[in-house]
Amino acid sequence: MRSSAFLLIPLLAGLGAGPALAAETQRFQMEKTDNGYVRMDTQTGEMSICEERSGQLVCKLAADERSALQDEIGRLQTELKAIEERVVKLEGSLTAKLESTLPTEEEFEKTMGYMERFFRSFMGIVKDFEKEDKAGQPAPAPDKT
Repeated sequence: MRSSAFLLIPLLAGLGAGPALAAETQRFQMEKTDNGYVRMDTQTGEMSICEERSGQLVCKLAADERSALQDEIGRLQTELKAIEERVVKLEGSLTAKLESTLPTEEEFEKTMGYMERFFRSFMGIVKDFEKEDKAGQPAPAPDKT
């Protein structure tokens, strides 16, 4: 008696799991209409109109879903346009900022003149040190053999 009860419990559990598993996998419900089928997504509630063409079922979004989709497309296009305008504005301000910070040709030449005079003066000081260094060294001793 007890062994048959142990066998009966898994059998009943297995029978109960079958319909529950089938309910989880059956996401869409199809209903036949005069013009074809209506497919309903049982998880989201979205509905599609389906018709049979060349032996295949072709589904289209329902009118209210299409309207919502068109609204979303319009919103995204507006947002994209605003972003593109912002990019153009930022690029323009960056270019203007770079152009305003670069020196003019006249300023560049003036700065190069300062640098050239500085290096010529510096090289003159180096040459003076070399002359003083040579003058301060004793004459080399003659070779004695």
